[in-house]
Amino acid sequence: MPRQPTSHERMTGQPWDASYHDGPAPWDIDGPQPAVMRIAAEGGFTGLVLDAGCGSGENALHIAHHGLPVVGFDVAETALARARSKAAERGLQVEFVTADALRLDGLGRTFTTVLDCGLFHTFDRDERREYVTNLASVTEPGARVYVLCFSDQGPDTGPHPVSQDELRAAFNGGWDIVAIDAERVHTRFHGSHGAPAWLVTVDRTSHLAGT
Repeated sequence: MPRQPTSHERMTGQPWDASYHDGPAPWDIDGPQPAVMRIAAEGGFTGLVLDAGCGSGENALHIAHHGLPVVGFDVAETALARARSKAAERGLQVEFVTADALRLDGLGRTFTTVLDCGLFHTFDRDERREYVTNLASVTEPGARVYVLCFSDQGPDTGPHPVSQDELRAAFNGGWDIVAIDAERVHTRFHGSHGAPAWLVTVDRTSHLAGT
């Protein structure tokens, strides 16, 4: 069954892969996000790590550099090709695979830690619920999820800003939101300080219905 376009793709009229055709994508900053670097330095990533919507791979490669096994997935084949090339150049073992965030059962494994850097906020309300259900299908109770997404607080917000209430609504039932902290997401268009963001720490607490 072919993948259906997401709400963002329907809005822009382009598939995600098109973002990588004319140079770097807006969120591709030629390195990992500072928030991801800090989590890694603090030992926040453990076990088998999933990088959801990995793009060209900088965050996944940074985590792998810390000695952890990482699987990164995306729907953008151009981004995945660049990620695989970077991994080969740097001598890092990261598995980059094509997958749909709304149909993750095909990954065929479960993860101890999940990183979502810039994916969650691209979904509409119904897609977010479906996405979180899919995250449940590839995690066990005790797994930790980090979500870095655009915030609705402050000036110069990014596209698709998310409120704390929307985050809580998406991770409702079977999840424990440990923290929602003010953060910054760096892009090619928000200057050196980045855009207002939330860094959400979520723990999987139980099996959800249907998973």
